[in-house]
Amino acid sequence: MIEPESVFGQMKSNRSFRRFLLRGLPKVSLEVGWLSLAHNLLKWATTKEKERVGVGI
Repeated sequence: MIEPESVFGQMKSNRSFRRFLLRGLPKVSLEVGWLSLAHNLLKWATTKEKERVGVGI
């Protein structure tokens, strides 16, 4: 089971995201998309780095 609350908690604590910078639903949706993209890319890069170093074996 996937818990989405942990992702929002990580965005708040690790990325210091507290409030939206833009107003309006389309702009907020875009901002959430950018935050999600950044979170997923950082997660992917961490996984790839662990594989390269050999920690994941």
